[in-house]
Amino acid sequence: MTLSQAQVDAYRRDGFIVVPDVVSPAEVAELRRVTDALVEGARAVAAHTDVYDLEPGHSAADPRVRRIKEPHRQAPVFDRVMRHPWIVAILQKLIGPALRWDTSKLNMKAPGYGAAVEWHQDWAFYPHTNDDLCAVGVMMDDCALENGPLLCIPGSHRGPVFDHHAGGRFCGAMAADLACADYGAAVPCTGPAGSISIHHVRTVHGSAVNTSDRPRRLLLYQYSAADAWPLAGPPADWDGWLGRVLCGHADPAVPRLEAVPVRLPYPGPLHSGSIYEIQRGGQKSFFGAARTAGM
Repeated sequence: MTLSQAQVDAYRRDGFIVVPDVVSPAEVAELRRVTDALVEGARAVAAHTDVYDLEPGHSAADPRVRRIKEPHRQAPVFDRVMRHPWIVAILQKLIGPALRWDTSKLNMKAPGYGAAVEWHQDWAFYPHTNDDLCAVGVMMDDCALENGPLLCIPGSHRGPVFDHHAGGRFCGAMAADLACADYGAAVPCTGPAGSISIHHVRTVHGSAVNTSDRPRRLLLYQYSAADAWPLAGPPADWDGWLGRVLCGHADPAVPRLEAVPVRLPYPGPLHSGSIYEIQRGGQKSFFGAARTAGM
């Protein structure tokens, strides 16, 4: 599988696309089975761990997990899907022949309460020497407007890098009432299970609370051009970083420099951990206010 020129053009124009039928029904079924077992294992923990990021109200009797951290380390199927040949072929059309994967996460919105993620740009968390980076979201469930899909603002990847600070510290979220970001123009990334979304690292995006009776599990992988060098700190594990090259070749000592806008995520957040914890440092919740208003 690869992309048509129309799909490539749409990604360049809008900063995101949805591609159906990438991950097979059998692969989706295995992802769900393994995920269900991981959630079941969360009954044994009472606080965030290296594996689990928990919803408020979590208990052994009612396990509520909003994120599985680095699922590619938790079960082989997550690692296999991260290296899926169709995903790699699609990314080569969008980024180039030499690709590196960065990390993975599984964001889960349980029926009726799954946590929102406030508006942000991934670029605010990890700027690089060029912006040929993106995130791929594997839809493990049918994704519709009611169960909290990814929302992306078309064309925002070609605009500024917005301030993601509150009270002088990085909070991983844009201001809820920022006039220059047209939140009302956001487009939901919906599709049947097995579809993938791809959004550019500078695309403004977020997601609302799941108000449906259906789950929304989105398996997210971060990828970059192999010649992109992180600006917010060098790789801690040099050999591991080199080992994350999926295909192609780039000299790690010669990063490609592009004229891209950068804001560094310093000073660091008041609350460390996942994006849910980091965004607690924000001054106002857009999606909390929207839900209260019945939006």
